[in-house]
Parts: sequence; structure tokens; C-alpha cells
Amino acid sequence: MLYRVIEASELPSIIEGFMESYEVVAPVKRGDRFVFDSVSSADEVELDYTTTVSSPKKYLLPPEEVLFNFDVEGNDVEESVIEIKPRVIFGVHACDINAFNRMDLVYRSGKYPDPYYVARREKTIIVGVSCMPTDTCFCNLWNSDEARFGYDLFFTKIGDGSKYIVSIVSVEAGTLLESLCDLKYATDEDRIAFREYTARRAKAFNPDMPDIKEVAMLMDTFHSDPYWEELGDRCLSCTACAAVCPSCFCFDIADFVAPDGTKGTRKRLWDSCTSPSFARVAGGHNFRPRAMHRVRHRMYHKLNGFQSNYDRMLCVGCGRCIKACKANINPVEVLKFFEEKEVQ
Repeated sequence: MLYRVIEASELPSIIEGFMESYEVVAPVKRGDRFVFDSVSSADEVELDYTTTVSSPKKYLLPPEEVLFNFDVEGNDVEESVIEIKPRVIFGVHACDINAFNRMDLVYRSGKYPDPYYVARREKTIIVGVSCMPTDTCFCNLWNSDEARFGYDLFFTKIGDGSKYIVSIVSVEAGTLLESLCDLKYATDEDRIAFREYTARRAKAFNPDMPDIKEVAMLMDTFHSDPYWEELGDRCLSCTACAAVCPSCFCFDIADFVAPDGTKGTRKRLWDSCTSPSFARVAGGHNFRPRAMHRVRHRMYHKLNGFQSNYDRMLCVGCGRCIKACKANINPVEVLKFFEEKEVQ
């Protein structure tokens, strides 16, 4: 890993340079919010954004994708040919990079790698950018406030904002960056400015967020608590939480057949464990028929189950679900519940 320094004024030319060989996806402003979208000019990019409405996950795992087409009459299957463009996702916060890393554990590094996900991941350059937390951020609780790997370049603004320290990981991205700007070695002043920024960012997190230890154990301890009934009564089963979550990876498989029944398409679609039909199986039996079961399962997977398999929380503390859920159901509320139990 190399560390170099660039002038902030060089960022537009860097972004424009990437556009010559890659599709560039970056945070852009839409009304009073921010979203990740494909850009055609560096002027569209907003790197000083708070949190996007949803994560850039959709560029590696699309909400809907065709797996194959089938011909019923001819008993024939035609695999879907996916054209994957080389892409740069520019301006990704540390929490979303850590979410990518968790997705990699499931779709890329597991026993059965997903060919669709892997193909997109291998043609995607991840460029991270530093950020200051908002009131709903709690990535620091899960050690997701820093990205230690999973990216190609990472830009950290230092001093008065006129410079960035760049962490260079991949040869491909580093070589291109070197051709687009004047990379300098960090001075003692730059290193001091970086430490000052790091300290300032650490102090900026919302102090009211409950810092609870042994969360996974507490999820087991209070698995049968009436609290889950209360959350279930509030849940609207709208699945907004999964739609904005950067680390939810569940999907459904559905066949879409032509009206005459002769041809069809099989698709993979995002799914959510809070959907009433998620745990319904053949014959109509539902393993999680009530909202309390579904809410508890979602939180258990985020805060316990994934950690038992991969040694890290599935939740990365981005805070998007706090804003998306109209019933105020989110991991922070669960932490507050644990905090109350500790006081009793």
C-alpha cells in the first residue's frame, strides 16, 4: 500500500480521466438528498455528501437481473449474456466499502462463488473518500468507520480541504492515477493534518449512540423477550430497511412466463426477510408467519448469525435504515433496549 498526496483542485481532472476508460458512478445531488448514479461530468459529483439514500450495492448485485430465458415448447434454455462494462464507483464511504467486503464473503469467497457478482466485482474499481459522521451514523460501534481493505484508492481530505492523502492499493488504479495528477510524497505537516482529521472525526460521532459490548451474546440472551413482540406490532413489512441496506444480500428467483405460456424468463430479484412471504415454502407453510418473528430474525442475522460464521457484524452502521423505517425499527433501537436491560 502506498500513500501519496494530491491537491484537491486535481480531483475533477482525475474523475474526467477515469471517464475515458470506465463508466463512472458517483454520489450526485437529487433535490435535498444524495444518490449514487452514473455521471458524465465531474461537475455532477458531490464528494462532500452525508449519506446516500441507498448504497452502491446495486452496481454489484442489481435489484433485478435475468438469469436465463426458456422456451417451453422447444424445451430449450438460453443463458443470459451479461455485458459488464469496466466501472469505477467513485466516492464510497468506509461503511459502504466494509459492506462490499461482507458481500464478498458471501458471493465471492464462499464455497460456491456467484459468477454474476464476481464478474461485476472484478471489473469494478472502488474509490473511497473520507467523511464526517451524521447523527444517525454508528459505524464506529462495529469498527466499520475505517476501510482497511476492499478498495483500490481512498482519498482522505486533510488540513483546510485543499489536499487529500491518497491510499493506493491496486496497480491498475494507481497507474492510472499517476497519469492523471501530480502525486507527491507526504510531508510531516501532511501527516500531522491527517492525524488531526482522524481525531476530529472520531469525536464527531453521536455520543448518544449506545456502545454495547457482547451484542451477539445479548441477542441470544433476550431471544424470547416480549420486546420482539412490541417491534413486530410496529413493523409494516414494507421491506424499506432491506432496500436501503448496503449489506442485505438475500434474493428470490422468479419465472416470468409469456401470456401464451410458450416462453419465459427466470430472474433473480432482491428479497427481504421482513417480507411476509420470505419464509413461506411449498404447501403454504410459513416458518416465520408473524412480524415479530421476521423482525427478530433480521436483527439476529445482522447482529449475531453473520458474526458466528464470518467473525464480523453484518450491520455496518451506515444509519440508512434509521431514516427509511417509518416505524422506528433499527439496530440502534435494539442497542437501546440492551442498554435498558443493563441498567435494571
